[in-house]
Amino acid sequence: MRIAISQPTYLPWIGYFDLIDQVDTFVVLDNVQFEKQSWQQRNRIKTPTGLQWLTVPVDFRNKLDQHIRSVLIREPDFWRRHIRSIELNYRRSPFFDQYYAELKSLYADPSRGPLLIDLNMELIRRLCEKLGVTTPFVFASSLGVSGKRTELLGLICDQLGAREYLSPLGSAGYLLEEMDAMARRSIAVTFQRYQHPEYKQLFPPFVPYSSAIDLLFNEGPAAAEIVRSGRSPAYTPDQVAVLRHSHEVQIND
Repeated sequence: MRIAISQPTYLPWIGYFDLIDQVDTFVVLDNVQFEKQSWQQRNRIKTPTGLQWLTVPVDFRNKLDQHIRSVLIREPDFWRRHIRSIELNYRRSPFFDQYYAELKSLYADPSRGPLLIDLNMELIRRLCEKLGVTTPFVFASSLGVSGKRTELLGLICDQLGAREYLSPLGSAGYLLEEMDAMARRSIAVTFQRYQHPEYKQLFPPFVPYSSAIDLLFNEGPAAAEIVRSGRSPAYTPDQVAVLRHSHEVQIND
């Protein structure tokens, strides 16, 4: 079994869905510490002046050690600002009418829980549906394992019987230094290799790394094929080590 493990992010970019699409099971890493002003609570959309942040306000005061699964949304009506920004910047896109009403309904749904992860996971699931990604999800908190960084990843792989782990490239900074945690479990590690594809986009020139909703509003049913067009064979750990040393790619923890 091949798995990937990643935190649930808000309105993820298209590479996030490529990662999910490549594995047999995707593990939602919800039992680690929440990081304020991270991708967990914000992302970007395309506007006439470039990329614009949309940030979900969360209850963070006196809760520095809270896990991702426990983070509360501080202002329940924040979504009105976000959906208005989305409407203003995408209403002239070719497939706006096909997706906007459903997206607005998701944000406005009173039955959705008060937690940030409730919102993030509903958005991720809906976007997976639109992009033809059918990989099943497992929450790390349901597996009964604990640990830090690569040790935790290895324990999750063991718990699920996974022998292959596909890592986001951004985790290479610590994962390469802690490979023994995977090696002693005989878990093969590779790293996602993704080249952001260009597509038709409002407000030229093309700007990459916005939320996946940008692709959907602009390309509609072609979005799934476009997501997969950026995929290349995964990097080996040795290849990533060379890239880090040569600074050919930016790799952050």
